[in-house]
Amino acid sequence: MFLLGGLLIYLAIKKDYEPMLLLPIGFGAILVNIPFSSAIGKDGFLTILYNAGIANELFPVLIFIAVGAMIDFGPLLQQPFMLFFGAAAQFGIFITTLLARGVGFSLKEAVSIGIIGAADGPTSIYVANLFAGNLIGPITVAAYSYMSLVPLIQPPVIKALTTPEERRISMDLNLHKVSKTTRILFPIIVTAVAGMIAPMSVGLVGSLMFGNLIRECGVLDKLSRAAQNELSNLVTLLLGITIGSTMVAENFLTWK
Repeated sequence: MFLLGGLLIYLAIKKDYEPMLLLPIGFGAILVNIPFSSAIGKDGFLTILYNAGIANELFPVLIFIAVGAMIDFGPLLQQPFMLFFGAAAQFGIFITTLLARGVGFSLKEAVSIGIIGAADGPTSIYVANLFAGNLIGPITVAAYSYMSLVPLIQPPVIKALTTPEERRISMDLNLHKVSKTTRILFPIIVTAVAGMIAPMSVGLVGSLMFGNLIRECGVLDKLSRAAQNELSNLVTLLLGITIGSTMVAENFLTWK
């Protein structure tokens, strides 16, 4: 586990792969695997952070508030058909779930692993904690490692599926301006609709849309900037080192 933790730290520093998360995860993995470490146990600070932020899904929810404050839904509201592009990406969840089920994972474990297919780190953590707490460490590392490799994976795929002429096409967009009222109503309506369709999603969807409402309302600029910067950075730091604390060798390196 020392080697794995060191590898994550190396990738974060040397390769710049998701450094804000992989570095604290790697260091947390080292801390938790030191014999007789005081960082874990009843009074260990990593255990306290886990109970306060992961066991009750607080950290992922706070991350979603910060992400919501960063998102500009203007392009989506201007071109609603873009929803179909996002919907197509969700097929990755089902494909990954079926593959995980096929290699012997239980249904709940397979579902937790399947969320990685959406390339969504906080959601992967949230679902893994609900259905497969024993896999939260490997799932988090896999999700964020996969996301950090996207810039390496995309170029050859794009070149394989398009011609040089197609990649040089200039697309002129004549988009209408989205009113402030629409921007404010959008997160409220999405939260209400999501809550009626899937009440279990309100924790994540509601926090994401709350962050966006802070951004768009126009009267909470200081809170919006704080959510985008201080809140995001602090929670990501605590989330990373806490996830690293779940990477105990007895669990992480066991083949099941």
